[in-house]
Amino acid sequence: MKIIIDDKIPYIKGALEPFAEVIYLSGDHTTPEIVKNADALITRTRTKCNAELLAGSMVKFIATATIGYDHIDTDYCDQAGVSWTNAPGCNSKSVEQYIASALMILAEKKQLLLKEKTIGIIGVGNVGSKVARLCETLGMKVLLNDPPRSRVEGHKGFVDLTELLEKSDIITLHVPLTMDGIDKTFHMANAEFYSTTKKNPIIINSCRGEVTQTKALKEALKSGMISGAVIDCWENEPVLDRELLDLVDLATPHIAGYSRDGKANGTNMSIRALSKFFNLGINNWKCSGVELPPSLDIFIDGTGKSTQQIIYEAIIFTYDIREDDHRLRESVETFEKQRGDYPVRREFKAFKIFCKINNLKAIHKLNQLGFKL
Repeated sequence: MKIIIDDKIPYIKGALEPFAEVIYLSGDHTTPEIVKNADALITRTRTKCNAELLAGSMVKFIATATIGYDHIDTDYCDQAGVSWTNAPGCNSKSVEQYIASALMILAEKKQLLLKEKTIGIIGVGNVGSKVARLCETLGMKVLLNDPPRSRVEGHKGFVDLTELLEKSDIITLHVPLTMDGIDKTFHMANAEFYSTTKKNPIIINSCRGEVTQTKALKEALKSGMISGAVIDCWENEPVLDRELLDLVDLATPHIAGYSRDGKANGTNMSIRALSKFFNLGINNWKCSGVELPPSLDIFIDGTGKSTQQIIYEAIIFTYDIREDDHRLRESVETFEKQRGDYPVRREFKAFKIFCKINNLKAIHKLNQLGFKL
């Protein structure tokens, strides 16, 4: 058996060598000639798995170690008898951490008291659900919009898009990219979308670049229709719109889900899925050697500090989004390299807080976020 693996997928080397011939390649160098005699591919979003790559090959199975799978032509795979799987929810806690850091920095920059704000979450799947719980923990009022879920589960707990746009101070997008149909998300955030807002909200996009129409977003920012933006996913990346970059509050190179925990989860899910498909007997395989940051201990003296200030210190210790923003603005042309060489980031559960806090509410909220105290 021959397996082609994207060489940027972490913690995977050595896992499959006992069972197959394994070739590690950059996603950009995975060609039809190389794939022709392969039985399986383990990929990331940079490998376009379509007829051009797969036609005439022996590929029977594709695993992408990512939540998104719009780089896989699923219709072609279904017709050609190629099974495929993604890694739903693998980095959802990482995106939650990204949103938490963004909210803390926005609150500091714009002097916001988060418990007085309403956040609208568009897309309430694995990621959106965790972001909703985060925001509830921060004391925010949360509005949820997810038409596919509301059709199945009923409308209770959900609002329509118009209501969300009218009532939200912050709007965060967590939808898959779909190009057509009743739930089309391509250019969802267009001129009409922004014109429907009433409270000059801040927009956060950490799902897919094409969900937001760049021209409309720039006009909304320049006109004051929206009061700010945090952009992790860009149209036409890795080529960025420099004007948009200058307009947004925080800009990052598509790394919201790039915690080491999220990457390890994606690898785990891909290996296990491939094992089940080919009956390799490693259905419970787990990554080892996941890196740690320099320190996992957080010391907080909460004397005289508000609950939001205490939570700010904990969250920003684990991940300060401004560092990614600074790196991107300093070197836009190295967008892909910044993703490939991303620094070690671990999620809240990896950290322990040693605290002098006479604030039971803050302690309870830190526990809810997943910190050890």
